[in-house]
Amino acid sequence: MLDAPASALLIEAFANTVDVELGTDELATPAGLSAWLAARELLDRPRRIGAADHALCLRLRDGVREELGTHVGETADAALLAGADEALRELPVLMSVRGGGAGGPALSPAPELSPVRAALARLAVAWTELTVTGDAARLKRCSEHACAWVFWDVSKNRSRRWCSMRVCGNRAKARRYTARQTATAPATGLPHD
Repeated sequence: MLDAPASALLIEAFANTVDVELGTDELATPAGLSAWLAARELLDRPRRIGAADHALCLRLRDGVREELGTHVGETADAALLAGADEALRELPVLMSVRGGGAGGPALSPAPELSPVRAALARLAVAWTELTVTGDAARLKRCSEHACAWVFWDVSKNRSRRWCSMRVCGNRAKARRYTARQTATAPATGLPHD
C-alpha cells in the first residue's frame, strides 16, 4: 500500500473542509479558517483573518477540489480553476538552491507575506510538491456527487473512483443496475386510463 506523503495529507484535509454529504464547511467563516490553520500548525496561533484573505483561501480550495474531480474523469469548471490560479498568484513561494529534505527543492512562502498569507502559501507549496512529483494524480475527489470526499488512491494502477467501494461505489453500481433493468424491462401491455 502506498502511503500518502505529508503534502497529500495536508491537501486532502484542506479539500475535505467542505463536506457535501453533511452540508458543512469548516472554513465558512474567517474564524473557522483561522482555527483550521492553527490546528495544522500553519499559523503559530489563531489570528484575525480579513475578508480578502478568507475569500482567497476559498478560491484556492474550490479550484483544488475541482481539479481533483478531473482525476476521476469529471469535467472541471474553468472558472473555479481560474479562481484558484489567481489565488496562487497572490501567494508567492520561493525556491532555495540548498534544497529541502532528501535533496529535493525547498519551497517556502515569500518572506514579505503576512502570517495568514504565508500559511495559505504553505498550502500552495504542498499542492506544488504533489503536482511536480506526479502524486497529485493519486489524490481524487469521489465521483459519487452526493459525497465528493477527497481521498488518496492506493490502488496499484491509480484507477479508484470512489472514496469507499462499500458505500459510494455500491451506490453508483446500484443506480447503474437499476437504470439498465428499467431500460430493458418489457412493457406490461396494459391499457392506460
